[in-house]
Formats: sequence, C-alpha cells, structure tokens
Amino acid sequence: MSSNQVFEAQAAATHMLLAKSNVVGVAVGLKESEGRLTDEIAIVALVERKKPLAALTAFDIIPKLIDGFRTDVFEVGQLEAYQTPRDRFRPAVPVGVSMGHFKVTAGTLGAVVRDRVSGERFLLSNNHVFANSNEAAAGDAILQPGPIDGGQNPGDVLARLERFVPLRYVEEANQPPPSQPPPSPPPSQPPSGQGCDVVGFFAALTNLIAKLNGSDKRVTLTQGAQAAAQSAATSFDASARMSEAQVATIPDNLVDCALARPLDASMFSGDIRNIGRVTGTKPATLGMRVKKSGRTTDYTEGIVTLLNATVSVGYSTSAGKRTARFVGQVICQPMSQGGDSGSLVVDVTDNRAVGLLFAGSPAATIFTPIDLVLDTLNVSLI
Repeated sequence: MSSNQVFEAQAAATHMLLAKSNVVGVAVGLKESEGRLTDEIAIVALVERKKPLAALTAFDIIPKLIDGFRTDVFEVGQLEAYQTPRDRFRPAVPVGVSMGHFKVTAGTLGAVVRDRVSGERFLLSNNHVFANSNEAAAGDAILQPGPIDGGQNPGDVLARLERFVPLRYVEEANQPPPSQPPPSPPPSQPPSGQGCDVVGFFAALTNLIAKLNGSDKRVTLTQGAQAAAQSAATSFDASARMSEAQVATIPDNLVDCALARPLDASMFSGDIRNIGRVTGTKPATLGMRVKKSGRTTDYTEGIVTLLNATVSVGYSTSAGKRTARFVGQVICQPMSQGGDSGSLVVDVTDNRAVGLLFAGSPAATIFTPIDLVLDTLNVSLI
C-alpha cells in the first residue's frame, strides 16, 4: 500500500478514534513491538495513559486494523501548552516555578509540605528565597512570580513567611546565634532589595568565581575544617588567615530552608513541573542520577558526585557579602543557575525526593539531604 493510502485511512478514522475514552490524538508512525520500532507503518492512537483491555469498554478498545493498516497505541500523558517557570500561574500553581520574598529577585518554590503537628499545609523553599537571608519577618509577603519576573506587591502575594532556620555567618563567629524577628505586618510596597540568586561554587585549588545574574558569588569546597575556614576567610579578605582556635569558632549550618503559609492552600497541588508528584524520600548515593525543575533552567538532570561535603557559601546581604559554612551537603554535576534555589532534587529512577537545592555554579550544584530539611522544619512532603 502507498503512503497516501495510510494518510487517507487515518483521516477517515480520526473522528472515530477521538471519540474513544482517553484518546487525545491520532497520527501515522512506525509500529512498536516488544519495546522496539519496526519498519511497519501504522495508524497510532495517542492516549494520556495506556490501560489494560479489562479496564476498557468494548467501544473504547482500539481496533487492530483500520482499512488494512495495523494500529498502535502511544502514551503521551496530559498535553498542555508550555509555560515557562517564570510565568504567573493562576489559578493552580505547580511546584518548580518562580516565587520569592518581595525584597529578593526570585527563587523557586520547592515543595508543598504538611506540618507534622498541626497538619497545616506550607510551601517550602530556601531561607534566602523566602526569608531574604535572615532579613525578613514572619508575615512578610511572598510573591508568585518573584519580583524580577514581574511579581507585584500586593497583587501577586500568594503566601506569607511562616518560619525559617536562621543562617549563621562566618563573620558573626563570635556572636550569639541569630534569632528570628517577631512577626510584623508586611510593608505595602516592596522597596528595592537584594537579589536572590543561586550562589557560586569553586574548588579550593581553582578559585573559580561564578558570576550569576550579574553578581559575584563564591563557595569554597573544602577537604577539612581548616581548609574550609581558610578558603572562607580568603573570600572576604585575601590576606586573612585563621588559627585552629579561630576555625573552631566558625558556626556550622546544616540547612538553608524556610516555610511560607499559602493564602489559599487549594491553589498548590504539590505536583512538580515536568516531574509530577514525588513518591517519598531517600538518601542520595554516589552515582545517583537526579533531576529538578527550577525557575531558571526548568527541567535538568545530573549525577551525584560527592557526599558529606563541607562548603563555604557566599551570600549577598544588606550588610554586604557574608559567608556561611555548611556541613553534610551533597554535590552533583552542574544542573542549576541563579534563581533555581529552592528546587526539590528528585531521584530519576523512582521519583523520590533526595534534597533541597540551595547553591551552585557552572561547575557544580549543591543540595541539602531532604530528610534533614524536613526533620528540621518538622514537616512532611504531601
């Protein structure tokens, strides 16, 4: 039979096939057999999800032959017009899109979580995305999209800052731990504020300085506490050196995380753009292939390369550049850029969450083990 004949047969059968449940399209293609394409031309029914014959009515079953041509079924999922993660999403807001405190540029909404005590739903991201690197107050406005993507206060306020884990900076080594400021009403208009970018990372030997979204950000990968402290000192004072006693006073950070209370929890389903719903959590392992969906680079994948890392991360604050040392972190191949902070990192194999992304550069991406984040905030993924 000629190629024209198969297209004629397709045209004649299109309306009949589209009338069947779950069929969302009809096309011509090569028939698949046992997971491999053959050289046989077939009329293909596109379905959102393949179902066993027992789950279909007699009417909904695709005939094996149409005008002498064999048929096939191809699963395409739910087809939707593409949006960028920087868009304004209404009325439903997926995870993995632009969101942030009204004084930052933008970060990423990482997950919808449930408080283990009250059962309330909250939104999860980084401290530096939702709490402006310690400089926010409970109740502050959280916008979707973030300000740099056109979010306006109050028109795009979809949540209020609930709580965050304060960051402890190297420069404040001899000061008591910071505490969260008391709740206060949010200002009516956003003043110009600090940007919220994924901070840069560099190996101690290469001193790579990443420039993301117009700002220089530094992270030093260390092999031990002394190397970490010395590299961190170099990032804010090239001539500074620390003694072992000084190294011991540097505060360690475990997480960069914060929660926001949605104004309308029903707007947030918990599904991640291009990933779907996570099925639980698991620890990262060397060689694990992971994925994320973020505000700037959308869907990307990488491979976990380092575990239990101590890193010194640079932050831009109203008082200037600050450095925070983190311990127990995970490093993977570069899969993020500025604005992807807050993205949930997910195992490619079984869609289980493994971490919360908070730093990176063209050389690497850094995330915190997700169970540590959830336990610290006393929440669970929904």
